[in-house]
Amino acid sequence: MNIPKELYYTKSHEWAKNENGKVRIGITDHAQHEITDVVHVELPQVGKKIKKGDPCAVVESVKSAFDIYAPVSGTVSAINEKLNTNPELVNSSPYDQGYFFVVETANSDELKSLMTPADYEKLIS
Repeated sequence: MNIPKELYYTKSHEWAKNENGKVRIGITDHAQHEITDVVHVELPQVGKKIKKGDPCAVVESVKSAFDIYAPVSGTVSAINEKLNTNPELVNSSPYDQGYFFVVETANSDELKSLMTPADYEKLIS
């Protein structure tokens, strides 16, 4: 299972990448593998304020629909519009082309409360 070392992780299988005050968010390789073929992604609106731990997006796969929880608080500054026409990017490229959205966070210290790659690896093993 691919677990990039530069990311932070949640117990609900989201990943977060710090990009100079902005945080890119998606779901892990493990999560996309478990939910199987993604057929639709419902993303938050740009400008929406989100709070850490709140549901903020929905992924639908051939199995079911799943909430995506915010790993950090902040304001959605960009969404991955490619997912509107190519939701399968979540399966084929979960850490790159299949990210969900970017949050401008006022408190990057929230990232420190997330799981390290080693912690996440223990969780899924």
